[in-house]
Amino acid sequence: MAQTFAGSQKRDGGAEEGPMGYVEGSIIRIKMYNFLTYNYAVVRPGTNLNLVIGPNGSGKSSILCAICLGLAGKTSVLGKGDKVGLFVKRGCNIGWIEIELYKKGGNVVIKREIHMENNQSVWLLNGRNSSQKAVEEVVKALHIQVSNLCQFLPQERVSEFSKMSKIELLEATEKSVGPPEMYDYHCQLKNFRSKERELENVVKEKASFLEKAKQRNERNKHDVTRYYEKKKHLDRIELLEKKKPWVEYEMARQELEGVKKERDEAKKQRANMKRTHVPMLNKIKTIENQLNPIEAQMKAKTVGITEASRTCKQKQDQLDRKNKEIEDIKQGFKMKEVEKHDHQKRISNTRRIIEGLKAELATFDDQQDVTPQLDAVNAELKHNREERASIQGEVADLRREMDNHSAESKLLAKKLNDMNNMMKAKEEKLKGRHRDTHTALQWLRQNRQLFTGNVHEPMMLVINVKDPRFAKYVENYISFHDLRSFVFQRKDDREKFMTEVRDHLNLKVNSIYAPEVSCSNRAPSRPIGSLERFGFYSYLREMFDAPEEVMSYLCFQYKVHDVPVGNNKTKEMIKTVIEEPYMRVFYTSDERYAVKRSFYSNKISTSNSALTPSQYLNIVVDTEQKQHLEQQMKTCQVKLQDTGEKMTTLQQRAATLDRTDNELREEKKQLSLTKGKKRLLEQKISAKQESQRQMEQSGIDLERIEEETKNKISAVNSQKVLIGTEFMSKMKLRHKLRMEEVYLALEIVGLTAEKTKLENDYGQDGAKLRTLDQVCSRLEQRKNQLVETCKDLMKKASEICNIDSVESVSTGLHAALSKLPDTLDEIEALLAEERSRADGFTGLSENVVEEYNRREQEVKNLEKELNEKTNALTTYRQNISEAKERWLNPLKLLVDQINKNFSDFFRSMQCAGEVELHTENEEEYDKYGIRIRVKFHNSTQLHDLTGYHQSGGERSVSTMLYLMALQELNRCPFRVVDEINQGMDPTNERRVFDIVNRTACKETSSQYVYITPKLLENMHYSEGITISCVHNSHTMVSSHQWDEKAFLGKRIQRKA
Repeated sequence: MAQTFAGSQKRDGGAEEGPMGYVEGSIIRIKMYNFLTYNYAVVRPGTNLNLVIGPNGSGKSSILCAICLGLAGKTSVLGKGDKVGLFVKRGCNIGWIEIELYKKGGNVVIKREIHMENNQSVWLLNGRNSSQKAVEEVVKALHIQVSNLCQFLPQERVSEFSKMSKIELLEATEKSVGPPEMYDYHCQLKNFRSKERELENVVKEKASFLEKAKQRNERNKHDVTRYYEKKKHLDRIELLEKKKPWVEYEMARQELEGVKKERDEAKKQRANMKRTHVPMLNKIKTIENQLNPIEAQMKAKTVGITEASRTCKQKQDQLDRKNKEIEDIKQGFKMKEVEKHDHQKRISNTRRIIEGLKAELATFDDQQDVTPQLDAVNAELKHNREERASIQGEVADLRREMDNHSAESKLLAKKLNDMNNMMKAKEEKLKGRHRDTHTALQWLRQNRQLFTGNVHEPMMLVINVKDPRFAKYVENYISFHDLRSFVFQRKDDREKFMTEVRDHLNLKVNSIYAPEVSCSNRAPSRPIGSLERFGFYSYLREMFDAPEEVMSYLCFQYKVHDVPVGNNKTKEMIKTVIEEPYMRVFYTSDERYAVKRSFYSNKISTSNSALTPSQYLNIVVDTEQKQHLEQQMKTCQVKLQDTGEKMTTLQQRAATLDRTDNELREEKKQLSLTKGKKRLLEQKISAKQESQRQMEQSGIDLERIEEETKNKISAVNSQKVLIGTEFMSKMKLRHKLRMEEVYLALEIVGLTAEKTKLENDYGQDGAKLRTLDQVCSRLEQRKNQLVETCKDLMKKASEICNIDSVESVSTGLHAALSKLPDTLDEIEALLAEERSRADGFTGLSENVVEEYNRREQEVKNLEKELNEKTNALTTYRQNISEAKERWLNPLKLLVDQINKNFSDFFRSMQCAGEVELHTENEEEYDKYGIRIRVKFHNSTQLHDLTGYHQSGGERSVSTMLYLMALQELNRCPFRVVDEINQGMDPTNERRVFDIVNRTACKETSSQYVYITPKLLENMHYSEGITISCVHNSHTMVSSHQWDEKAFLGKRIQRKA
């Protein structure tokens, strides 16, 4: 590797100091050891424009990587992996970068040692051990920002520049070319604005709360006034309620005196009346003494009559029962007579039956013997039984066979259903990720007949990994774009499908067609056996099954037949594996590796990425097993059908045998009847004769039964005579007692009439006496009630007025009570009126007054807080206004300068462009941004620079010119741009380079590193340009042997 940088100097010993022209932070020297493609190299940039040229793959971008990592940049800035150890040259364990930066008073030398094994770095600052944080602080102090795309633009991130938002572009520009304090002011303003919003919200909330509190208290003020009016009425009600018991007590006391007088007068009248009624009362008592023994005799007679009547009733019931008993005896005799008649009739019937059977028996003597016919029928029945038993055995065997086939069929159906459910799970995942593809799948299944060749559903549904562990390799290797693609055997079928689903149904789907010549059976470049020593055990193709066309496409497009998969052994031998020829892509147990070889130097570069778990192919359905199960299912169905047909045939034969057997049994029955009928008739005749003999022996003796009946009736009649005698005796006794009862009743009537006459005479004065008694009693009760009422009212009045006695009533209370009415009606009316007025003040309590006073204090506190917050907000806004002027005015000037440079550059290219500070609200400092607008054609308008509106070349031109517009402002010590001219058309490329040449070579410009694969011909190159040629080949001399003067001398001689 050889490099040439013009304008560099070196002094012996230690760090180098930059010559005149360098600004603080400019790169003086870059050393690389075992870094990417370099064994050892030294790069010395010039003070202005540095062109680094060389073929692709020679190591130009490695210099950019060294600058980034050597200045404590992150690997994500480069977009080349996430492990710093990957930047160590292949086959080495340690590599380092050393960068010397110009600084007044002594240059800064930063060295970074990278250890591949543990992916760690060791930092040295000016030859002393340091930390990454200390290096970052030094780099920041020199205004170096390798993460800022406006200063450091790697090739992999060129497209990101146009995708930056306006806000991000403003921040990057501030950091790159603005004064050191500009970005800090911006951050402060954003924080100030955030705090201002908080204060504004607080002030609004306080003001709103204060207004609501005032309104609420204003309403409460009216309630307080009403509360005091209500209290006035309540106080008057309280006085009325204190006066009321005293008025009630006085009324009760007056009523008590009147009741006492009325009671004493009633008692006096009652005593005078009692003295005049004593003789008449004595005579009435004499008559009552005569009536008492007569009434006692009357009660005794009544009891005797009742007892005699009860006995008569019992005897009458006994007579009735005896009469019933005689009727039952007579009825029993009549039943015996009927039974005797029926017995004679049954004997006559039996005799007639015997005679008929004898006559029928006489007709069987001349008939022939049926025994031979009966034997023949029995033999045929036996043959039928044997044949039916054989058929039943065969049917049982067939039924068992059908049960086995049916069970097997159900098991196969369950297994197939489980596999189909797994396919449905795959479809649900597809539906959740890409609904249009799922909709197109449903359309395809309904319209498959429209296509001529094979049409396969999306790959993720038809690819079936042989083991779930393999799913992550296959899914990581095949893009999701292809996994959701439909695969077609014929191109015309694909076009027809896309017309229907994309144009007619407006669905976004992917489709591909398989190669015309199948590639599914392509052989790998090396047998897998030759790779087993590295831990490889299979190629990717052998890990899954797929239809012919799908596998052919994957072999053709992805070379799945040539991607080996290894295990942990492969990971341990990774350095050796990468050196193997023909190794492009391979897998370890948990990582994917991609290997690239330089076309010029055969140097190896690799990238690796961790495997993510499978999301779609981890549901495994064994296709061969499914086909085998479906074939088994068909075979089982055929066997079931054959067995069913055999069983049907046997069942039909069994039915025929059953019909024949029934016919033979009927014939046997008739022959048996014919043979056994004579013997049966003889048996019947014998049985009937025996029955007749028994009936004749068991005849009924009617005369004896009649004699027994008469004796029973005679005995019952004797009992009736005794009962009748007792009945008559009791009837006579009852009649005697009833006559005596009548005489006593007449005597009682006479005495009662005399007593009634005396009582009537006494009744008129007695009523008056009883009335006087009632009056006295009522008045006595009323007096007692009034006494208790007076006591209660006195107690109640004392309690209400809170006094011990009438004498202890205070003068003030007595004066207040004396002003009130003295009658209860007036007090009640006044109470009702006051209560009505008090009830009109609803919803009021002492809490209203307390709440009003509390809120009055709250309002005062809130007013004080609101004033403090308002003053704080005013002060804060003044501070923001001052900070805004410090930030916005310089920023506007800066953007105007950038816009002037940018517009001039575009105008020189016969295009138009402008840069402006953009914001929708001047107070929203986090929404400020830089908007770049460009126009490359006269027929178009200015458009915002985005990642979509302009072409790739136009975006590259805009990016480059914006960076050049920043270059003239010259705050950052250097800028690095990597192959930004890729994609530009030749005209724009020359125009842009001319601008770069003119701008970067000015004395006021800072260091600029421009990496490009070529030099443009017939261009004017300024004297300040430093051109570095990067070569990489096996024939290159080492950097120590390179002699620039000898090389130039040879070139001059050759040219001459």
